[in-house]
Amino acid sequence: MAKLLWQPSEKRIKNSNMYCFMQNINKKYNKNFVGYDSLYQWSVENLEDFWAEMWDFAKIKASKKYDQIIDDSKKMPGANWFKGSRLNFADNLLRFRNDDTALIFRCEDKVRRSFTYNELYNETSMVAASLKEAGIKPGDRVVGFMPNMPETIVAMLAATSIGAIWSSCSPDFGIKGVLDRFGQTKPKILFATDGYFFKGKPFDSLEKIAGISKEIPSIEKIVIVPYISENSDIGKISNAIHYKDFKADTVQEIKFEQLPFDHPLYIMYSSGTTGLPKSMVQSAGGVLINQIKELMLHTDLKKEDTIFYFTTCGWMMWNWLTASLATGATLVLFDGNPFHPGPDALWQMAQDEKISIFGTSAGYIAALKNAGVKPLKEFDLSSLKTILSTGSPLSKEDFEFIYNDIKKDVQLASISGGSDINGCFALGNPMGPVYSGELQCRALGMKVLALDDNGNSVIGRQGELVCSTPFPSMPIYFWNDEDGSRYKSAYFKDYPGIWAHGDFIEITKNGGVVIYGRSDATLNPGGVRIGTAEIYRRIEQIKEIEDSVVVGQSWNNDIRVILFVKMVQGYDLSNDIIDKIKNDIRTNASPRHVPAKIIAVPDIPYTLNMKKVELAVKNIIHNKKVKNKDALKNPECLDFFSNIKELQT
Repeated sequence: MAKLLWQPSEKRIKNSNMYCFMQNINKKYNKNFVGYDSLYQWSVENLEDFWAEMWDFAKIKASKKYDQIIDDSKKMPGANWFKGSRLNFADNLLRFRNDDTALIFRCEDKVRRSFTYNELYNETSMVAASLKEAGIKPGDRVVGFMPNMPETIVAMLAATSIGAIWSSCSPDFGIKGVLDRFGQTKPKILFATDGYFFKGKPFDSLEKIAGISKEIPSIEKIVIVPYISENSDIGKISNAIHYKDFKADTVQEIKFEQLPFDHPLYIMYSSGTTGLPKSMVQSAGGVLINQIKELMLHTDLKKEDTIFYFTTCGWMMWNWLTASLATGATLVLFDGNPFHPGPDALWQMAQDEKISIFGTSAGYIAALKNAGVKPLKEFDLSSLKTILSTGSPLSKEDFEFIYNDIKKDVQLASISGGSDINGCFALGNPMGPVYSGELQCRALGMKVLALDDNGNSVIGRQGELVCSTPFPSMPIYFWNDEDGSRYKSAYFKDYPGIWAHGDFIEITKNGGVVIYGRSDATLNPGGVRIGTAEIYRRIEQIKEIEDSVVVGQSWNNDIRVILFVKMVQGYDLSNDIIDKIKNDIRTNASPRHVPAKIIAVPDIPYTLNMKKVELAVKNIIHNKKVKNKDALKNPECLDFFSNIKELQT
């Protein structure tokens, strides 16, 4: 049985948006739900009623309400949602016109700026007017090669107010990574900054931007937002204009284009490690209603909250955070290195800005623990009510670190989903307990199951994460996939009519979810399937190891587990450390998890979105080609994994 770490008080439960929503259901449908499990079951068995109630609870702003909620609840993919409705995504995010703080921007220890909701509306109106003047119309692509700063949100809102499709990459992407993404979708306008800061140092972006502009002829105008300098020399970039010269001089009422629910809003990208990234097109209505569900109900986000997520504009958590504007909350945007000027930088910010919801990655939490930072003792975090974590599975030890060394009375919501759906399959529940190592619950309105090798739904055993009912935030299509074959192959190849996400999970008897890693990276020694996360959780506890990657190697008609480790500076991989690793894994996981080989390497490969690249390493050690090294943040490190003598015996 997993260890109980936190239980919400009765007051907190009854003050939550989730509880209020549940009482609405009880009253309208003559139910007597008292906890999450019964509400969840109702939501997946009554899809139309659930999503209709969510529309009303979220106060979706629409010029025309829907005629039909869903045309076929058995059809996946291809179900049509909220037919007949007309709305605008930006209109819903800019519904508040007041002097409350909408955005606070922090750049390491260099910059602090803020925007009220009125100021955000006014800035958006001027940029939207200029986009219209530039000929942008519904369906055109507008993109950002931008840091996580207010002007990025302004550009997105301005573009989507017109009905243009938005897409973004962070400025640490290389030119090839940007071309692989924007080159597919042929944008007309590119927003970019002259550079960005990292660890206190400025990095120029103008040379990259010049290279991008030469390779994407569809770009008609490049808008340069000042960041490093107010007057950067943009003369070498064709069609470039300074932000201050681009935007209109006067504020005017925004004419929000009223469009169908399934009008395209975002293009999101897969990591692209096996070829060109998939370009996943998502609908304005689908993203809006699903993200508000996750923010209002599962995260308990309210108007009085201040929410922060450590993210770049190349990760879906930026899109997710931005949707918080629809609730009237205050968003904290951070750009730079989270350990600059010191490892406690974000917690100093959390104290200063009175952050109530703090979101980050599992990797950051592990690094924080390893750095010996104890925010509980150093900062006043009395405003903090929720910590969110995603990006990779959070270990049990890191769950306990949060309660021991960050804050004892806090809801820890480990969440998991993907860019594919711009949302989550499993996430937080403000009415429920937190158990060590478990995501609290499956998402309302999404029938998430774990299927065993025979396709049977299982509880308390590992299986494939699938969703057997349609949901509004599914991609409406892939770009340049006219017959839909790539889309169907990506999610519906193994289970026709059921979304298979590619994660290996367990649904626990508590109703929670444990993530064991990607399905395509699972290990099969002796024919027994093992999730890589189970090994990573143990390695994180070894102080001499900075990072690691684990893969399966075909060997003697079986699979053997190979563990590559990056050592902490000052340590070598000695026999004593190897024995320590093996004994820890044998004791705390199982004998089957123990690596056959443990090999030191100088670095571990990551995608541009900071996901470990297990498949690339697996291909290298099997002498297979890695198709798209430009999708990696540090592709040069793959050379370390080829022709390793220890793997020949």
